[in-house]
Parts: sequence; structure tokens; C-alpha cells
Amino acid sequence: MPDIAPNERPPEEARLERILGRYERARARRAGWEPLWQDSYDYALPQRASFTRSLAPGEPRMARLYDGTALDAVDQLAASLLANLTPPWSQWFGLKPGPDLSPEESEALSPVLEKAARTIQDHFDRSNFAVEIHQCFLDLIVGGTASLFFEENEPGGFSAFRFSAVPLSDTVLEEGESGLLDGTFRLSDFTLAQLTARYPLAELPARVLKDGGRDAQLRFRVLESVLPEEGAFRYSALLLDVGAQAVALESARLGVSPVINFRWVKTPGEIYGRSPVMKALPDIKTANKVVELVLKNASISVTGIWQADDDGVLNPANIELVPGSIIPKAVGSKGLTPLEMPGRFDISQIVLEDLRGRIRHALLTDTLGPVGTATMTATEVIERSAEMALLLGATYGRLQAELLTPLVQRAFTILRRRGEVPDVNLDGRTVALDYRSPLARAQGQRNVQNTLNWISSVLAMGPQAAEAVNLPEAARFLGQAMGVPSDLIRNELPPLAQQEAANVSG
Repeated sequence: MPDIAPNERPPEEARLERILGRYERARARRAGWEPLWQDSYDYALPQRASFTRSLAPGEPRMARLYDGTALDAVDQLAASLLANLTPPWSQWFGLKPGPDLSPEESEALSPVLEKAARTIQDHFDRSNFAVEIHQCFLDLIVGGTASLFFEENEPGGFSAFRFSAVPLSDTVLEEGESGLLDGTFRLSDFTLAQLTARYPLAELPARVLKDGGRDAQLRFRVLESVLPEEGAFRYSALLLDVGAQAVALESARLGVSPVINFRWVKTPGEIYGRSPVMKALPDIKTANKVVELVLKNASISVTGIWQADDDGVLNPANIELVPGSIIPKAVGSKGLTPLEMPGRFDISQIVLEDLRGRIRHALLTDTLGPVGTATMTATEVIERSAEMALLLGATYGRLQAELLTPLVQRAFTILRRRGEVPDVNLDGRTVALDYRSPLARAQGQRNVQNTLNWISSVLAMGPQAAEAVNLPEAARFLGQAMGVPSDLIRNELPPLAQQEAANVSG
């Protein structure tokens, strides 16, 4: 990990015991969540993870599924989050001068910050960020909690960033004093080649070298931890299952945590988040059972249930219901007769449509319905944006605090150390974040529309009423609300405009 600076280590054995002890305690607290997670993943994302049982690679995991409404809705919501929060190849954030700067300082710093924001975005686009954050969104929707490892690539790479989405089944978390998920444990399996590539300075035990050299696909269990330590973070990697004592592979002190943990909804007193799939889980299970019963009823309707007299001639074990078959029977017996069904199961379709509608609503896939025409009016666009912002407002606020802000701060820290962005503090006072994702812009569309309507109404009232409108300030407000780059917005009027404004006021 190139961005790690070694620090003094405490006594090795005591340090390893503390890490393993904290891991076991955190894992014990997590055990109560595993049955709920298993149910959620079984019905909404069966190929993703296993918590209470072990599944071999390639083993079928959808044998219990009969209804795919939840699976389809989860995919749609994950794609919607990706497009509305961190759209690929689009500038979904910016940097702008903070409130502590004077207008002159802001004017001079704006072009530099816009260039820095484009540089960071270029590194995001060239990395594997879009692929890994989509996997995190799937975990977020189903499990309620997701973890993203944000590491630095070696200098000279195509991108300075490297991301890896950690499955919820491999993640154990601790909550810090601030309420954020500061402590993270991650279990991973590595081959010998992967171990030597990731930890080139580690002294591997002879047993690992011998077994790994004999079987190139043999995997070794590694426990990685990122824990808060005196205003910073301590990264540690331990090799497990090689004897009575774990083996330290790497330890370093970090200024910024390389792991970003975020949640959908947090219940007071709980560490892990709750997901929309958990809310819809009763309907998902019921719909799955209804479809199963419908299919069983359909198979009975096709093949039927039959009765036969035990007359010594008819042997039910040898009967095949195929066209053209002749079934022997005794003289005077009824032979094989169909059993009349007491009723039909048509009510299941009504119940099933209602269940599927509630599932889609819980997973936000039915907002304002599908687009009816090839083009939408401006009012329809605003209404759709307002509806999405209303439904995702609380969740977006949490994701902004737990995902987007730490993500950009971590990226800025890495590139500032490399000298690719200016050496300033991204503290919200000198330099502030400007969120420009579609969802962030949607939250300001109502204010933009109201402002435009007010300006149009006032200008239509005549020249005297128009003097009440400060058009330069209105233009700056609209630019900020619509996510226009700050270097395109002039903070002060040019000299000619200042003279004209003075003449008008005089």
C-alpha cells in the first residue's frame, strides 16, 4: 500500500492478541444479524453471499426462488443509485472556495479548484470505481451496510486509485464515538502469489511457502483491520490458520482510513444498517410462496389427480398418461377416473399483483411510472426529479456524510501527496465540496424554478419593478444551484458593468 508510512510498533504478541480479541468481540455482536442477512440475500441476491451456511463455488443458489420481482427491483435500484449519486464519466462533484475566503481570493482560487476537481474525476473514471461501487450499492440495498476499500496504486499506474468492494459476509465493523463506522475487520483468502504481491516485505512462514509452492491455488486466510488510534488509523494484516499464533504481515499508521463504510438506514443502538429489502421481506417471501403454489396448482391442472379401483387388473404403478395409451380394466369397474377439483386458484393473481406492487414501491422502482413518450416536458422532468429527491432525501443525506464526503476527501489526500492537486485543506472553510450529482441537482430544481418564475413575473411588471431584481446575484445563485463550475461564475462585476450599475442607482 504505497500511501502507508511505517510507524513504531507496540510489542508484537500483545498487539496481535488485542486485534484478535477485538475481532472476536465484534464478530460475536454481528452474529445476531446473520439470520436476517441470510434471508434477505436468499430472496433478493442469492448469488452474492452466504452467512449461516457454506456454499461451494458454482453450487445452485436459486432453487428456492419462484418469483424474480425482488431480484429485478434490486438491480434497478442499484443502477438508479449509481446514475443519481456517482454517474460514471460525469462530473458528480466539484471543489469551490469556502466561506472564509474573500471575493478576491475566491475569484483567484476558483479556476485552480475546478482543475483539481477534474483531475480527481479523471482518476475516478480511469479506475475500477464504477464497477466496485455498483457492487457496494447491491450490498447496501439488500444488507443495509456496504464497505469499500479505497487504496492507492503504485506510481505510474493508469489511475492513482484502486477500489475493492468487500462483501458483507467478509466484513465485521465497530462503531466509533462519532457514530461513524471507524473500525473495520476484513477476512480475505489469498494464494501464495497474491500474498507476495500484496505484502512484498512480509516474512512468510516456511509452511506457507512449502504448501503454496506445491499447490498454486491453495488459499490462506488473512485478517485485515483498520482501527482508530490517537487521531489516526492503524492498518494491520494478520495471516491466520498457520499455527497457534497469527503471523503479522504488515502494520502501518494512516492519516485517513482507506475503508469507507456506509449504511442505508440506521436504527438507534445498532451498528449495522437496515435495508429496503428488509422492509419488504414479508411481501417478498409471500409472493415467492404464492408463485410456488400457483406452479403446483398448474402442474395438477395439466396432469390431474386420478382414481383407480383396486380390481386386480389395473396396476397404477404401471400406468403412463401419454396420448394413445391403452389402460386395461376389469369388466364392470370404472377403471381410471379423474378426481374433480373443489375449486380454482384464480384469486392468487390478484394477491400476487398486489404483493409485486408493494415490493416495487418499497424498492423505489415505480416512482411516477415509466416514461410514456420519447420526450418529457420541463414540468415532468422537475416533478420526476422532485419525487426522487423526496424519496431518497434522508438516505442521500446519510450517503453524503458516510460515502461521498469521505470518498472525495480520501481522493484529494492521495493526489495532494502526489502533487497533482494544490496543497490546500479540504475542510469546508477554505475549500468546500460542491455536489453536482443528478440527485443533488434535483434537490435544488424547485428553488431554481421558483426563482425563474419570480424573475419573469417581476420583469413583466415594468421597468420600475425590474429595479428590485439583482440580476448578477440571481445569475450567481442559479449557477450554484444548477451545479455550474465555480470558475464560470464571476464573483464581481466587470468595470463597465459596475459603472452602468452606478449610473442606474444614481
